[in-house]
Amino acid sequence: MSKTEGGYWKRLVRSLTSDVAELDADDLSDRSQAGGAQRASDCRCGQEAVVLGRVRSVELCPKTSAPTLEAELYDGTEGVTLVWLGRRRIVGIEPGRIVKARGRIAVRDGRKVLYNPYYELQNTA
Repeated sequence: MSKTEGGYWKRLVRSLTSDVAELDADDLSDRSQAGGAQRASDCRCGQEAVVLGRVRSVELCPKTSAPTLEAELYDGTEGVTLVWLGRRRIVGIEPGRIVKARGRIAVRDGRKVLYNPYYELQNTA
């Protein structure tokens, strides 16, 4: 049996025996690295980072002075919260959408955050 066949069988067995969420996380992680982004789990506070992943949720958080739009981005390794200050809605930022975001990582309540990130909407295919 050649290496190629062993790789095929290994992938086949893994796809049949693994949890769907685990396979999706692996696929997102691979897509992130192929897109030139960093893994969210490797990003550190204060570091300039580029992350690519799927938007899990979008929430409008009306603060007393200004609205805030928050989206949770998951890249298969860890989540990053994208926060746009003074925004109520951004066209295209919706659950299930693949987004590439760039900014400086901060930590809020123990979670990684990008404030007012530059972003690119990606094709879902």
